[in-house]
Amino acid sequence: MTVRLLTGFPGFLGSALVERLLERSDEPVACLVQTQYRDVAARRAAALADAAGVPRDRIRLVEGDITDPDLAVDDYDRLRRETRVVYHLAAVYDLGVARPLAERVNVDGTRHVLRLALGADVDRFHHVSTCYVSGRYDGVFTHRDLAVGQSFHNYYEATKFEAERLVRAAMADGLPATVYRPAIAVGDSRTGETQKFDGPYYLLELILRQWPVAVVPVPLRPSAHRLNVVPRNFVVDALAAISAREDSVGEVYQLCNPHPPTIRELVRTLARAAGRRAVPVRGTTKLARVATERVPTVADGLGVEPAALSYLSQPTTYTDENTRRALAETNVRCPLFSSYADRLVAYAREHRDEDAGAMV
Repeated sequence: MTVRLLTGFPGFLGSALVERLLERSDEPVACLVQTQYRDVAARRAAALADAAGVPRDRIRLVEGDITDPDLAVDDYDRLRRETRVVYHLAAVYDLGVARPLAERVNVDGTRHVLRLALGADVDRFHHVSTCYVSGRYDGVFTHRDLAVGQSFHNYYEATKFEAERLVRAAMADGLPATVYRPAIAVGDSRTGETQKFDGPYYLLELILRQWPVAVVPVPLRPSAHRLNVVPRNFVVDALAAISAREDSVGEVYQLCNPHPPTIRELVRTLARAAGRRAVPVRGTTKLARVATERVPTVADGLGVEPAALSYLSQPTTYTDENTRRALAETNVRCPLFSSYADRLVAYAREHRDEDAGAMV
C-alpha cells in the first residue's frame, strides 16, 4: 500500500488540505500527529471522512514528532516504504516563538521530513513555506528570490527561511519538490471560520476592546504600507490545484494577494465591520511595540502580540505571477479583503475565546 504523508494535522491548513486530498484520489492519507493532539485529530479525521462520504480508514493517523530524526514513529521503515508523496506543513506558526523551539521544529523538523522523503525516493515533495522568508526586505520579493540580504523580524521568519533553504538544496540535488509561500492566512472567506486568532486578528481585538471609538497605532504613512492577507480557502485551493500539476515540480509559488489592503484600508475595513469608529494614530507602531514588549500587562490588556505590530510597517511587496499562470484555467482566485472582512469579524466575535494556540 502506498500513502500520501501529511505533516501538520490537525492544524489550520492541514485539516482543510486533507479534505481536498480525499477528493483527489482513493489513495490513503497518512497524517503524522503528535501524541497530545491524537484525540483532536481522531475526531477531525472522522468528521472529514464522513463529510466526504469515504471510509474512515482513508485517513490514517500515525503518532510521531518531526523533531525526532526518525519522526518518533513506531515503524519508520514501513512509513518510508509506503510514502510516495509528502505534504510538509508542520511548523511553529507563532511570531513570538523562542529561538530553540523554532529551530527544533521548523529547521530540524524539515530536515527530518526531507530525510524520510529522500530515503523513500518519493514522487513529489510539497513544502509549505511562507512569503515572510523575505524578512524585512525593502523592495519587491518574487518567487525567484530567497537570500537577498534581508534581516528578520523574529525567529519564526528566520527559521522558515532556513527550512526553505534545506528544501531548495534538496531540489537542486534532484528532489522533485515544490515550495508554496502563503502570505498571512486568515479565516475562510465564505464562513470566516478559523482555528487561530493571530496576525490581523490582533488588530481586530484591539479595535473590539475599545468602544465606540478605537485608537489604533499605524505607521507614519499608513497608505504606503500594505498587509498581504489571504483567506484559508484560497491557500488550500491553490495548493491543491498546483500540487496536482506535473509541471509544478521545481517551482516556488507565492500564494499571496495581488491587491493587498493598505494599513489605512485594513484599519477602516476592520473597524467598519466591528461597528467602531477608528482613529489611526500615525507614527506610533514602534512605540506601541516597545511598550507591549516591555510591559506584558499592556499587551494582555490590549489583546496584542507585540511581534505582530512590526508587520504594520512591512516594506516588502510580494508578486504572484507564476501562481496566477498556474491557476489561470481554474476558478481559484484570491478575493479582495474587503469582500469578506465582515465574515471574519463576525466569526471572531463569536469564537475568539476558542483560539487553538500554536499547534506544532
